[in-house]
Amino acid sequence: MKSIKKNAILFLTAISASIYFGACSEDNSNESGNEIQFDFSGDLIAFRSDRSGQQDIWLMTPDGTNQINITNNPATDSDPSWSPDGSKIVFVSTRTGKSEIFVMNVDGSEVTQLTNDPGSVRFPSWSPDESKIAYSSNRNNQRNIYVINADGTNEVQLTNNPATDNEPVWSPDGLKIFFFSDRSGSGNVWVMDADGSSQVNLTNDTTFNCAPGSSSMICMLISFVSERSGNLDIWVMGFDGTNLRNITNHPAEEFYSCITKDCSKLIFDSDRDGQSEIYSIMLDGSGLIRLTNNSGEDTLPACKP
Repeated sequence: MKSIKKNAILFLTAISASIYFGACSEDNSNESGNEIQFDFSGDLIAFRSDRSGQQDIWLMTPDGTNQINITNNPATDSDPSWSPDGSKIVFVSTRTGKSEIFVMNVDGSEVTQLTNDPGSVRFPSWSPDESKIAYSSNRNNQRNIYVINADGTNEVQLTNNPATDNEPVWSPDGLKIFFFSDRSGSGNVWVMDADGSSQVNLTNDTTFNCAPGSSSMICMLISFVSERSGNLDIWVMGFDGTNLRNITNHPAEEFYSCITKDCSKLIFDSDRDGQSEIYSIMLDGSGLIRLTNNSGEDTLPACKP
């Protein structure tokens, strides 16, 4: 089990769209779609779920209640990332026949395609000033990081490496981009200037490290996954790679994560209960709560800024 998600990252260059699918005592979901009273302006978590029979983007409140499907499309919808003002979500969808980047309002309305990429795109990430979106593409049989304006124009390639560069995440000040790369021979979290210069290995570890999550200026931390403890656990570190701290310590696979905007909790996905579900935990490792509980796979949580 432990190698499933790790191998999915390593082989992203060969896979076009859905790479892998990937609590409370009751199911708090709303299976009927978005036809309910819902406060889209509140504190929310976006995530991917296949509970409806296809992979869609869902929203829920941080306590796991009021779960709602906002895409409800027969295609694969995945990789949600919030606009800085919380009014829009950028995501990846195969609704045109291949994976492309789209943007929509937080309620799922006004879906607009931003890219027409020759390869497979993944992991869009909105810059803090709302002007740009970073993402990865495997065009030319190598996965690199690109950036476009928020309206889809003016594409710029930031990395150009035969290894896999993936999972870009902006620093809160917009001056840096964290990303995954296996160019050192093992997976690590790297950082570069927003123009692609000064690429530095932050984790610099011989074990597998990847999936940088949303960063927080309040606590000056970024979350990521690391295998250095022998398990795929969620860790946090400072923006310079120092002050590493293991938040989860469990033999299951725990992978994608984000830090809530008030820096009080870590939201992450884990298969510790037999399938991928989303959990909440305090940054000191206490107060674990399971947020989703259904027959599908729930993963890729994104915390609203």
